Formats: sequence, structure tokens, C-alpha cells
Amino acid sequence: MKFISWNVNGFRACLEKGFGEFFALQDADFFCVQETKMQVGQADFAPEGYFQYWYSAEKKGYSGTAIFAKKEPLSVRYGIGIAEHDTEGRAITLEYEDFYLLCVYTPNAQKELARLAYRMEWEDALRAYILELDKVKPVIYCGDLNVAHNEIDLKNPKTNHFSAGFSDEERGKFTELLACGFADTFRTLYPERVEYSWWSYMRKSREKNVGWRIDYFVVSERLLPRVKDSFILTEVMGSDHCPVGIELE
Repeated sequence: MKFISWNVNGFRACLEKGFGEFFALQDADFFCVQETKMQVGQADFAPEGYFQYWYSAEKKGYSGTAIFAKKEPLSVRYGIGIAEHDTEGRAITLEYEDFYLLCVYTPNAQKELARLAYRMEWEDALRAYILELDKVKPVIYCGDLNVAHNEIDLKNPKTNHFSAGFSDEERGKFTELLACGFADTFRTLYPERVEYSWWSYMRKSREKNVGWRIDYFVVSERLLPRVKDSFILTEVMGSDHCPVGIELE
């Protein structure tokens, strides 16, 4: 099975930049999308053979997630069941016979870490939610997680030490999740590989490959034997992020 995840930075805008062609070419079993920035029905995209699940933010033109799945799930959950965290369309969970698929767009801590306190609350709540799922069956957790976990995961770690996405607090929460029995698939398979999934639109960052790896597939450790590859499609344009994915046996 092939899983793809992509922060499209506006689904309608990405549609005009080749999203449909890329989607068809990949022929993924599951295609997760973050930062849709739209309400349901605002885009004309209905790929044949896929079930669609959309979760929009209450604030129009902001955040939002979606999943396209070839197989209909046993159940679908929107949000994580906590009212204060379920207004921005940030999490969709599909349940299947032998795993949960969780697509997430993690809140950004913002400039000068203005939203860091909320981000920490979100991280704790989401981790608790994931652990509850994991008690039932393994979890495949993917999306724009808005954190570069280690120095290898961004071009300029020293100058970004206190920036959103590379603060000690955010990195620590990711470490905490992994310690609960989860694995970052890309870094597990490729401990020394330097690849990024997001580049600022400023200063020709993508052209110079001054990027960050903040898009992930994290799985319950007992699923690791089934993960045959974890990849980052750096050549795919259409957003300030590129797609990431895994192949699962």
C-alpha cells in the first residue's frame, strides 16, 4: 500500500499547479492533505475510485485537512474529541481492520513563539489521543507536524534554535511521542540522509535547498516491519511543501 501526505498550502491554488496530475500519477491507496484553506464543496475534485473525507476550519480560508482513500474505512473521526482543539480542522482519523490512519496539520508556534503555549497543550492532547488509538490497533500518523526534530532536519539549526518549529519545547514533545512506542519512518530507515520537505518562499530558499523536514509519517513501532520505504518527493512543485510518503507491505 502506498500512502502520500502533502501540505498543499491551499488546495484550490494547488489544483491549478498540477495537483490532479500528480495525484493520478501516484495512484496512492491513501492521499492525505493538509492546509486545504477551504470549505467542503469549494473545489471541483472528485477522483474516481476514492472516498473523500474533509475537515475544514471554522475560520474560512484557514488550516483544514482531507483524506482520499481507495478503501472505505470502518469509521471516521473528525478532530480529537476536545472542543478547544477541534475548531481548526486539524485532524482526521480513518479506522481500518488492522490500523488507524491519522492525518494531522499541527498548529504553528508562530513568530516569536507567540502560540507556543497552545502548541504544547495541543501536543499533549494529541499524544494522549494517539496512545488511546494505539491501545486498540497500530497507528499511522502523518502530516505537516511543524517540527524539525533534530539538527539534521533543517539547513541552519544554529540560527533557528529558538524559531517556531525548532524550539526545544517542540522538539521535546516529538521526542516524547517517539518514546511512547512510535517511529519516525524516514529517519529510522535513513539515519544520515539529508532531505527537506518545506522551504520558505523567501530568498530563493527552495532553489538553494535551504529547507526543513517537517512533514512526517510516524508509525507504531510494531508496524515498522511492514514499512518497506519512506520517501520525500522533493522534485514535486505546487506548494512550499513537497509530498512525503511510505510504502507499507
